[in-house]
Amino acid sequence: MRVIAGTARSMPLRTVRGQDVRPTTDRTKETLFNILQFRIPGCRFLDLYAGSGSIGIEALSRGAAGAYFVEKDRKTQQLILENLEFTRLAERATLLKGDVQSVLPSLEKEDPFDIIFMDPPFDHGLERQTLTLLAGMKLLAPGGVVVVEASPRTDFSYVEDLGYRVIRHKIYGQSTHLFLERAGDTV
Repeated sequence: MRVIAGTARSMPLRTVRGQDVRPTTDRTKETLFNILQFRIPGCRFLDLYAGSGSIGIEALSRGAAGAYFVEKDRKTQQLILENLEFTRLAERATLLKGDVQSVLPSLEKEDPFDIIFMDPPFDHGLERQTLTLLAGMKLLAPGGVVVVEASPRTDFSYVEDLGYRVIRHKIYGQSTHLFLERAGDTV
């Protein structure tokens, strides 16, 4: 795994191996950032279920003003810090240690985020739980986007009931990206 573009281009990132760990492939990450490319410069980025931090690090490398990483696993938290130091992006990053459901309320005092990316473990229902929590908060900036990486089997039929509008749905082999904005916002 590596940083695809920007100031840390081609720098390798360390990742944790395990059954629940499923790093986003370089090809999928490249497609994701091609879609988001005009939203990244100067944005505030929130990386939920951050894993190795590769998505938030890619955003920082491409010019995001700052990125927050939320991760509960201690080994993985250390890995994020090491990857941020190695890529020399740590000064624009904040690591929040804990479960996403517990950490999100503490972010309400922060400025809203332009992009919220989440990649929870597949098939645990965390997408719905997290989107429901986010819908009741003011963490997404006006015109901002929520990107959910999930299994292609994941049911998202409920998102409109939560006040979101699907603006794009990209399916890869073993994963999908769902792009959401608040209903009423315009791209």
